[in-house]
Amino acid sequence: MNPTISPLSCCLSYGSGVITYVHDTTELKPHDDNCRNNTFERNTKFGCVGKRVCELRVMFGVMTDLGDFTSELDDDSTGEDTDTTVSESAETRETATATDEPDETDDTFDSYEATPAGSDRGLGVLSAASGLQISEDEDETRLRAYVTANNRSQIRIGSYLLASYPDGERLFCRISGLEYSQEYRADDATEIHARRAMRSAGIDEEDFKLMATLDPVAVLYEDDGELKRRMTDRVPKPETVVRQAERKADIKTGLKMPEDGVFLGHLAVGGQKVRTAAEPPTIDYRLKDDYTAGDPLVFRHTLIAGGTGSGKTHGAKNILRQYLDEDRTYPVESGADRDISPAVVQFDPQDEYAQMHDDGEYDPEFGRRLDAEGVAHGGHDDTTVFVPKVGSATYSASHHRAEQVEFTIPFGMVHDNPWLIAGSGLNDNQYSALVTVLLPRFRSQYGDEGTYEQFRSFLDDPALREELDESGKVHEATFDAVARRARGFDAVFDADARPITERIHEFVRPGGLTVVPTYHIAESRHAETIVLALSSLLVDEKLSNDPTYERIKETPLIVGMDEAHNFLTDADTVQAQRVIGKFTEAAKQGRKERLGLFLITQDPQDIADPVFKQINTTIVLNLGDEDAISAVNIPSNLESKVPYMEKGQMVVYSPDNSEPVELIGLPHCLTRHGRD
Repeated sequence: MNPTISPLSCCLSYGSGVITYVHDTTELKPHDDNCRNNTFERNTKFGCVGKRVCELRVMFGVMTDLGDFTSELDDDSTGEDTDTTVSESAETRETATATDEPDETDDTFDSYEATPAGSDRGLGVLSAASGLQISEDEDETRLRAYVTANNRSQIRIGSYLLASYPDGERLFCRISGLEYSQEYRADDATEIHARRAMRSAGIDEEDFKLMATLDPVAVLYEDDGELKRRMTDRVPKPETVVRQAERKADIKTGLKMPEDGVFLGHLAVGGQKVRTAAEPPTIDYRLKDDYTAGDPLVFRHTLIAGGTGSGKTHGAKNILRQYLDEDRTYPVESGADRDISPAVVQFDPQDEYAQMHDDGEYDPEFGRRLDAEGVAHGGHDDTTVFVPKVGSATYSASHHRAEQVEFTIPFGMVHDNPWLIAGSGLNDNQYSALVTVLLPRFRSQYGDEGTYEQFRSFLDDPALREELDESGKVHEATFDAVARRARGFDAVFDADARPITERIHEFVRPGGLTVVPTYHIAESRHAETIVLALSSLLVDEKLSNDPTYERIKETPLIVGMDEAHNFLTDADTVQAQRVIGKFTEAAKQGRKERLGLFLITQDPQDIADPVFKQINTTIVLNLGDEDAISAVNIPSNLESKVPYMEKGQMVVYSPDNSEPVELIGLPHCLTRHGRD
């Protein structure tokens, strides 16, 4: 069997066999013995291995447009053997080929010069092929765009697009899905298609359709010359041109991003910065920070969550540096005429934030770019390290040049916060005995200046134990339990240093950064007591209607807490319940009292839920733990990116500030970071 075929076809397949045709020859070779059988399966497929891919199913007797084969494909009723028919067709073809020599110009087409009218604009057009629908129910919204071949390489999931309405309003939307589908009806899951692709340099984009699924974000419109946004309330027309959102104003308005505020980073999509035609081309992302746009979000509280090596400390330092800008002030009271710079108190278990006193390592050109964008940078001179004096522990400060001040926790602070010595072992009955009987009795005997050593001697008095037991005030077993669990704090209270209560004006300074390191404290129980004692002092004074320290009450205050999961964890102990209750109330009153919590953690799932619910701004860097990722409660489209984000990439979820976005932080720390 050696039939010939016109150069129009490139391959012929019928039955289960395949006849292949190689360009520049007219020889056809059977694929296997099925091709030689006398019985065809009554359908013949033609596939092109050239530029286009097509498929045609034909039945016998319906091939008159393929003149070379019409005489051979007779009806089965003739009863003639198929092999004979094929042989005859081959002879007929050979005769025709021999007698009808084609002219050399017959196999070419005439060419004409043509210039397309107009020029392409945009990336593609909206398609109504699968419906075009805007609905209050997100699941019923259908918005898809056909992307033209030349624009496909620049399209990314998460990219922001615009589609215009006839009256000039524009739909701002985000690409949420990309899908290739076939332009022509063909089965490309075949041997010949696969091998053709394996031998070619690439695919022809025009053989396929790229469809982009769009999520509508907002409608942009002009109002007295001001660009505004509103919820999506109208459907665009079919075949509306969609284009990349390239103007900074369009993107910021579409995403509800404030123009001014505290700088966090630059807008990104898929790990790449969004660029515009403006100068600078990047789009800065900022948190609202003045009362004209509502409450400053710093007093609505911030959580930074990221795993080890994700850049969370680097990012936290850069954000805190913005709050320490000399030009950043807040009113003493809402509506007051007097403004004060905020004080920052940062609890630092890894001893990294004292370095904010020193300059960062970056070149002058980078500094000029920061100045152009209004980003505060450089070491903060008013940085003081308050070193807790705990037992024989010593603090090393070779990695920074900030001033150091030693202090101790006076035992008198326990009267306002009895849970400081409750530890994690007291039950409700024992805690009640401590609060209502033992501490008041001790205070009446020793006054507010009573020391921890005196309290231990007080609990060691057997006469007191017997008296309280006989009077029915405190059972002897309860007394013993309290005395046992109140021990072990000798190194924490009343050390050889000035009490923190005598250094409040140094501890809380408008415009100043106070760092409290605990890295040098060996026992975690002692470090936890130090942090909770100081943070409780700040919170209590802020919430008090009759504060002891006006400096704390009047100064806008940011309380930063690294490894916050160690201090604000949800547990069933008396101490945990009191701590969580205190900080939950502080979070609720933050706006009113100008108190902001700035929490940093690698285990957000361990932060107590009552506190977590008060967080308005969540900044998420790379996290590998599924429980941690689900705990931060960010939109699913961004949640899926978190495990794959590189160092410095982050997701910001701040409903009162903007739509959820992806950012890239600054490549350099604005202050000193890291140790030699």
